[in-house]
Amino acid sequence: MKPRVALYSHDAQGLGHMRRNLAIAARLVEDGRRSALLLAGAREAAALPMPPGVECLTLPALVKATDGGYRARSLDVTLPSLLRLRADTLCAVLESFEPDVLIVDKHPLGIRGELEPALSLLRARGGTRLVLGLREVLDEPAAVRAEWAQGDVEASIAALYDEVWVYGDPRVYDPVAEYGLSPAVAERIRYTGYLVPPPFREAAGVDVRAELGLPPGPIALCLLGGGQDGAALGGAFAHAPLPAGTTGVIVAGPCMPAEARAGLHRAARARCDLIVRDAVSEPRRLLACATHVISMGGYNSVCELLAAGAPALVVPRVRPRREQLIRARRLEALGLLDVLAPEALSPAALGAWLAQAPASRVPAAEVIDLAGLSRLRERLEAVLAPRPAALEVDAVVC
Repeated sequence: MKPRVALYSHDAQGLGHMRRNLAIAARLVEDGRRSALLLAGAREAAALPMPPGVECLTLPALVKATDGGYRARSLDVTLPSLLRLRADTLCAVLESFEPDVLIVDKHPLGIRGELEPALSLLRARGGTRLVLGLREVLDEPAAVRAEWAQGDVEASIAALYDEVWVYGDPRVYDPVAEYGLSPAVAERIRYTGYLVPPPFREAAGVDVRAELGLPPGPIALCLLGGGQDGAALGGAFAHAPLPAGTTGVIVAGPCMPAEARAGLHRAARARCDLIVRDAVSEPRRLLACATHVISMGGYNSVCELLAAGAPALVVPRVRPRREQLIRARRLEALGLLDVLAPEALSPAALGAWLAQAPASRVPAAEVIDLAGLSRLRERLEAVLAPRPAALEVDAVVC
């Protein structure tokens, strides 16, 4: 049988975690030697195109408030009841699927510990390697240290996980140093490089602009990620002055609230140089046509910007975490993009950047490691390699 890979993401806000896991899964199965099951926390994940060999199961959804708390997104149940339902589902699915490797995104025990029963089950049964996948920036160091100390997270990582994959370059941000990680966790860390997709290359003879309905001339693209918290940026862009001859294109995202989405469409109807797309399955096609890009600062969005190479302005989210701001400032310091603080966001500020934005930038691949996706299969094989029994990690039953 082909090796089986399961990938968990909680996705209480947007689709960033799921999109990252989908990119990882696609890379791992593209040679036909493996299959992958995605376990996602948002129903929108099932609408994303799945490559052959990949399936997706979505859990009853959580939603994240601006204060960082959680509640049920749709079901009329208490948070403990929903977490218990999700935990039971995860345990049953992973017990039946029997993955050779489980890759867990960000939360070592799942959101609010929902994955802990399944992790203990897999460790007790043996045969499944456990990998924790972390974006390079989690939050401000003080916030991460406090959060991890409260949940004794480092002890859980040391007890349960074979490796920790950091999807970044320590020259940009080194979580071992920034967060003061213990030797037991640090020795498990493997830096993959950024998970940057290859630049889009359309087949010969295909007119991408025509297929996308884009007019001739410069394109200013505004990407709002999943869209759940992109209304402010989208609204500012929709009313921003554009350089003469430039067409603005907004991608609202599948999770944008209906009222905010309708407001963007009203703005587009009121001007002749603005197009609004609710969502796109392949952002790289639009990015390949963009002269300049304005975007939120999520991990996946930034990776796509770095791959495309067009001059970019990032307007990061700062609540409930400052992860986007930290990443954007580090990349700005390397000359790879510009940053506009969210408190300075306005149509005039966006228009001013578009009017004076650079025509080109130093290719990001010459400055930082963007080859993370190309290393994943090699990294997976290393995790699956037989190990002496003395190096096996004992199961922790909670």
